[in-house]
Amino acid sequence: MINEPIMKEKMLDDKIRDLINMDEYVANENANKDENVFNTKRDLLAGVAARDYALRHILPKEFADAHKQGIMHFHDLDYSPFFPMYNCMLIDFKGMLEKGFSIGNADVEQPKSIKTATALVAQIVANVSSNIYGGTSFNRADEVLEPYAKTSFCKYLETAKQWMSDPKAQEKYAYSMTKKEIYDSMQSLEYEINTLFSSNGQTPFFTLNFGLGESWFAREIQKSILKVRILGLGRDHKTAVFPKLVFTIKRGLNLNEGDPNADVKKLAVECATKRMYPDILNYDRIVEITGDFKAPMGCRSFLPSYQENGHYITDGRNNMGVVTLNIPRIAIESAGDQNTFWSLFDERLDLVCRALFFRIQTLNKVQAKNAPILYQYGATGKRLDADEPVKDIFKNGRATVSMGYIGLYEAATVFYGANWEHNPQAKKFTLDIVKRFKTVSIEWREKTGYAFSVYATPSESLTDRFCRLDKQRFGSIKDLTDKDYYTNSFHYDVRKKINPFEKIDFEKDYEPYTAGGFIHYCEFPSLVNNPEGLEAVWDYTYDRVGYFGTNTPIDKCYECGYEGEFESTVQGFKCPSCGNHNPETTSCIRRLCGYLGSVIQRKPIKGRLKEINSREKQQY
Repeated sequence: MINEPIMKEKMLDDKIRDLINMDEYVANENANKDENVFNTKRDLLAGVAARDYALRHILPKEFADAHKQGIMHFHDLDYSPFFPMYNCMLIDFKGMLEKGFSIGNADVEQPKSIKTATALVAQIVANVSSNIYGGTSFNRADEVLEPYAKTSFCKYLETAKQWMSDPKAQEKYAYSMTKKEIYDSMQSLEYEINTLFSSNGQTPFFTLNFGLGESWFAREIQKSILKVRILGLGRDHKTAVFPKLVFTIKRGLNLNEGDPNADVKKLAVECATKRMYPDILNYDRIVEITGDFKAPMGCRSFLPSYQENGHYITDGRNNMGVVTLNIPRIAIESAGDQNTFWSLFDERLDLVCRALFFRIQTLNKVQAKNAPILYQYGATGKRLDADEPVKDIFKNGRATVSMGYIGLYEAATVFYGANWEHNPQAKKFTLDIVKRFKTVSIEWREKTGYAFSVYATPSESLTDRFCRLDKQRFGSIKDLTDKDYYTNSFHYDVRKKINPFEKIDFEKDYEPYTAGGFIHYCEFPSLVNNPEGLEAVWDYTYDRVGYFGTNTPIDKCYECGYEGEFESTVQGFKCPSCGNHNPETTSCIRRLCGYLGSVIQRKPIKGRLKEINSREKQQY
């Protein structure tokens, strides 16, 4: 093994001083947090202290040292293992709404209208988000909310019968009023999510999945979600960052002209050209890769299929955490020798797996009363007694724990040069890396009884951190550390010109080996006047990739009226027409990794900003 030097570590006083001085590596680590407000500052201060204590006193020394050196990254140290919390989840909204639950001093019964149901969804999201450190998702939201829309319809119909004698008029009134209530409810949900703050000082990282419902009520829910997003927030109609919208496409339902929900897909395409969201899930490909259909948890984490009593269980499941391996570091240290690379790789992947098993074990001491919304009132799909341990609900594949990776592009560059993408040997080398991850994940699942998964790490700040540490140690290396960022997961080098179909074909081969988390996206010029072009790309993805996102310029200056793409500089983003960079009078949205961020209001970390600035548009 190559001995790694321990980077000189700052004392806690210095870290707190960095926070007070708003050092970018503290303040901008998460672009979903507004570092200017007190509740975020409080969370950042708690995080600095918790991370410092965890590295010094909780993590075993080999894991703490590997994290500090940049060999691997133990994610979310500001929460876990200081608190035995888990990462992201699919909340069991269906079970909670049907069976009722408690929040604070309120005992909540099953709602009697779509309006009440969506209001409760917002409250559930806020409470759950304060008890975990990752994102939450509402799987198949249109189908779950459909019964409450029907209840509203029945109430309006009863009212109509009191005042109208014509049955057709009665139904027309009931449908009209239900349609309005559905729209108002979806708009209220959008606003409530964007005005909420979880206990960690950020808008709840919430994903709304929809698209599979076929009834009139489900279709109206789908259309309302999209119309509300197209309209935008407030008097300036700004683009909402949350909820993240994920629209499901399914052959025979909405994929092709003539399918019963093809019109909703058209609306989804329009929405994506104007607001970037929704991202799309391709139903058949998701089933092929993960075993059954489900939405991602947060931005990209997926669960494998899991059954209880012969039934597939999706909602209520979760991910316990992520540890990411620095693959470019291994490639650089191997000095061009692949035998050395594989020897180091196996050694360090074993370290990652042992660190993940430590992470699992921290949950052993949790009792249901530590997070009642999760364990007593149904968010996890379980309702335990207050003093019951919760560890058993994570076993046998019900939850995942993720082996993350970053920088396949840089690793291959070490051995094959910076333009290796069309070299079959180089492509095979990168595929062998993710294949090895998958093999090891199966071995550790058999060894421990827990579902180890392979995860294409989003790397919002890690894309900067790993590269920065390697640049400090190895210097500026062309096409590796000189960029000041590492490429996310298996993605094609963002600096290269390529059409979207080529990019999809290049990246699709990695998906089967990284089923625990993945997303593909393409950079486009403005698509507002070319929705047909985007739909053609969506259609091309259907049998090739499971999860796809659209990046397109949708910036707007409310001082001069400019609409298009803002100018990106080292300092940040500004209107190219008048130079405006006032967060109060601009809307500037970029995909940070799996989700969007308002990059003027909340500046990304340096390496992520450089990566965003390097992205070439995919033309066709």
